[in-house]
Amino acid sequence: MNLSITAIEGPSPASLPIEIVERKGLGHPDTICDALAENLSVALSRFYLERFGAILHHNVDKGLLWGGAARSAFGGGEVTQPIEIFLAGRATAELNGVKVPIEELTIEASRLWLKQNLRFLDPERNVRIHPCVRPTSADLASLFAQQRLAGTPLANDTSFGVGFAPLDTLETIVLAVEHRLNSLEIKASHPEIGEDIKVMGVRQGAAIHLTVACAVVGRCVADLHDYFSKKAAIGALALGAAQEITSGPVEVEVNTADGDEAQSVYITVTGTSAEAGDDGEVGRGNRVNGLITPYRPMSIEAAAGKNPVTHVGKLYNILAQRIAAAVVKEIDAADETCCYLLSQIGRPIDQPQIADVKVRLKGAASLASLRPRIAEITRAHLQQAGALWRDVIAGRTPLW
Repeated sequence: MNLSITAIEGPSPASLPIEIVERKGLGHPDTICDALAENLSVALSRFYLERFGAILHHNVDKGLLWGGAARSAFGGGEVTQPIEIFLAGRATAELNGVKVPIEELTIEASRLWLKQNLRFLDPERNVRIHPCVRPTSADLASLFAQQRLAGTPLANDTSFGVGFAPLDTLETIVLAVEHRLNSLEIKASHPEIGEDIKVMGVRQGAAIHLTVACAVVGRCVADLHDYFSKKAAIGALALGAAQEITSGPVEVEVNTADGDEAQSVYITVTGTSAEAGDDGEVGRGNRVNGLITPYRPMSIEAAAGKNPVTHVGKLYNILAQRIAAAVVKEIDAADETCCYLLSQIGRPIDQPQIADVKVRLKGAASLASLRPRIAEITRAHLQQAGALWRDVIAGRTPLW
């Protein structure tokens, strides 16, 4: 393995005059697409394991959410045209005469996730699921099968993954605000807060400004006055979550496109803009650390839906994030770490074409003295690449 360990050059994002961070929440159309693609991959993986004793080749990482139509109203409203979701990709459809019920798995797994995560969306009436999965190509199926002979999974693609640690203050705040507003505790006391929450954070100097787009559920709001009262409460909850992390100045604005009339405020029937206002696509949302961070190194790879055994577009983004986090956690002198992993199709996944680890050290610490320990951490995580699928299908590795 070609392992490079060097110092991070240039300023950290937290030290720049301006920084921008975004998170698309649980009910955002792009997040829904990522979640359903990944949910389908997990469902296929579990079926393959149960029936065949091994996860077979599949990549179901393409998906489109075509928003529906709705008539929102205080105290109620209705969905007038369903949301349509198209999940596409390739999967092993048959082995040794046993057919895989891909269409049934796609519909059942998708409806289950929607039911469990979007309280006011009826997955039977408000959503149509379109399975668009065709049999996997012969060459990729052959490559996948070769892993049994090689003893180690072979990379499904030539791709790269990126990770960094730790999160800085703005990144931590943006993540925490969405998590707070979408927590079970807050939903119990504020049922009007829909799951479609987007948080955009900008820091200018020490001052942080958060713009929160929150789909308010109309059936939980009596009238325009009640809406603005609940909107103010959403802002206060977001501000409270941010102030638990920083003592610096923070401003929060919620649903800034609202007008002064009932028809010009952000209310929904189902708690997601997917019902009428927006569409979604796999890969357009958060990276595997849950954020969109343009001031950090990022991969545009869609991790969700890729098979968890050989597709480095998923595995290397997870591993790069884990390696970066481990270096910062285990080496006191490491202030910040970035990790880049590059695969080569057909090569064992625990042997990347290159592993590039960059570290910013505290004070006068010597990188030369720390290289052996950083290399040890990196290699240890790469050696676990072949077992990473267990964490993925158990849901222990968030991807969005």
